[in-house]
Amino acid sequence: MGGVERFRAEQVTGACAEHGEGPVWHDGWPGLRWVDMLAGDVLTLLPGGAVRRSHVGSVAAALRPKAGGGAVLAVERGFAFADDELTEVRPMSPLWTDPGVRMNEGGCDPDGRFYCGSMAYDARPGAGALHRLDGAGNVEVVLAGVTISNGLAWSPDGTTAYYADTPTQRVDAFDYRGGELTRRRELVRIAPEFGAPDGLTVDAAGCPWVALWGGGAVHRYSPEGALLAVVELPVPRVTACTFGGPDLADLYITTSRQEVDLRAYPESGALFVVRGAGRGLPAAPYVST
Repeated sequence: MGGVERFRAEQVTGACAEHGEGPVWHDGWPGLRWVDMLAGDVLTLLPGGAVRRSHVGSVAAALRPKAGGGAVLAVERGFAFADDELTEVRPMSPLWTDPGVRMNEGGCDPDGRFYCGSMAYDARPGAGALHRLDGAGNVEVVLAGVTISNGLAWSPDGTTAYYADTPTQRVDAFDYRGGELTRRRELVRIAPEFGAPDGLTVDAAGCPWVALWGGGAVHRYSPEGALLAVVELPVPRVTACTFGGPDLADLYITTSRQEVDLRAYPESGALFVVRGAGRGLPAAPYVST
């Protein structure tokens, strides 16, 4: 990995999340929000570094801003809407009844539709799917037979989507044309010794940054799949990342305490940041019609 740029992340909060995931920056909120997924809580980073916790359901899988105000969320078995303060949560009807399957991670496409992928609690193969909520409130399955549906983000021009189904050890690319995901292909295959692909974001140069579960790192790749940079963290379970701050230059990274030796890695579950890591893209909002 000669010639690869290297960063070291600094800790922003205490170990405040059992399973931190899904960070998103939105100027209409106090700034950064992420989830403590299995606690059902959304965490908000307040000015000065304090963390506010808002309970939104039995599971808080992902959230994005809603155009015109408020938020769209993925909860245990479907979608929900909330106000900007997350004090009023209005769940939609559940999408399935199986208590062994939950939502996991998501994001919005350039046309304002919100996606979230599901997985089985026991991670059994093929039990999950990638679901899409359109502006009229209709939901359809975009990908079936998924095991651990994870990162999903679009290129700056909106023509390419990047996606990870974690056990495949791959980050895949799709063409995004006419509002549909087509021509799936492998962008990069990550060797197991470097961890497994989890959440991801795309920067303003079109490069995916991929959190590595079990790898203690975030990798930045070119749009062609070449490794460009490595962010090192002092904890193994690195879950997701996003750019934030007033100029979207800081890379925020979430982590988990699940199945971690906390004597060896007491910072697990904290939020980390790399100041001036690059330049990100504004979070695409959900647009209702």
